[in-house]
Amino acid sequence: MFSRHQLNRIIVIGFMVLVGYALAKAIYHNSIMGILLGLTSLGAGVYFLYLMMKAKEEMEAEENA
Repeated sequence: MFSRHQLNRIIVIGFMVLVGYALAKAIYHNSIMGILLGLTSLGAGVYFLYLMMKAKEEMEAEENA
């Protein structure tokens, strides 16, 4: 079975792959709405990763204090 860390990584990579595919299809079809939604999804994914890293650092800081 997968560890929690591996499962999280697989989910994040899968999400980024799907967003990249959606963005590529939107660019191919010249869809402005699709491009905007794809970029919004990409931004949300990157922001989520930032928040996850920040929360992990705070939890480690609390454990060490």
